[in-house]
Amino acid sequence: MSAGRMPSPERQVQEDLMRLEAYRGQLNTLLQQHQILTASRQDHVRARESLEGIDRAAAGTEFLLPLGGESFVRGSVARDAPVLIGIGSGLVVEMDRSKVVELLAQRLGRIDTAVRDLEGKMTSLDERIQQISSRLEAAERSAGAPADVGRA
Repeated sequence: MSAGRMPSPERQVQEDLMRLEAYRGQLNTLLQQHQILTASRQDHVRARESLEGIDRAAAGTEFLLPLGGESFVRGSVARDAPVLIGIGSGLVVEMDRSKVVELLAQRLGRIDTAVRDLEGKMTSLDERIQQISSRLEAAERSAGAPADVGRA
């Protein structure tokens, strides 16, 4: 194609179809990331609420402590007992409960920021998908309709 020529309508349609497919793939990836962040947020909220529940409970209260795999053990937690928390790469550290609550709040803030950013990207991508889809629908209508149809 030379520098001053416009792409043919067929070529433009093909490029739009490729773009549309790429954008849909990107949107699908962003949706998966959104689901992961949402699940992580729920885990962090549950952890924070569990720690707060322990603080509100009477001394010696028995709890069901989750082990994973829908398995639990009965037990009680001393209020001044430190908490083990994962810090990444499989590492776990022992911290005071108040520090863990603070760390969970910070993580929730970062997750919320990431979710907002991701949702902005998803909205932008969805708008591009809508624009290309509209352009493709218009091209399909004009290719299939006689030149004078729709003009009155």
